[in-house]
Amino acid sequence: MTTYVITVPGTFVHGVTDASRADMERRLRPQDPKNTELGESEELNLLTVGEGSTFSVRIEVEADSQAGAEAEAVRLVSSALRDSGFTQDDAPLGPAAVTGIDREF
Repeated sequence: MTTYVITVPGTFVHGVTDASRADMERRLRPQDPKNTELGESEELNLLTVGEGSTFSVRIEVEADSQAGAEAEAVRLVSSALRDSGFTQDDAPLGPAAVTGIDREF
């Protein structure tokens, strides 16, 4: 297994409240990339919200492959969004991408 840091972009179509943002961060906290060397050294934020309500979620995922890590990241972010009250139409996601790999050789 390899530990990946995956970035999942998206957009809050109707904006996001501080309470919803905090709830989503709480749900994703176990996957916070600051638990990895890359996350610590790069000071990666779990959730970043930009202008126009675009956002990026960076999470740590263990998987056997890059594709598996990306799929798991999308599943985790989708679940956190849904559990925080956002439908897929309220917060559509873009394609996940590997931000870093923390592999033991």
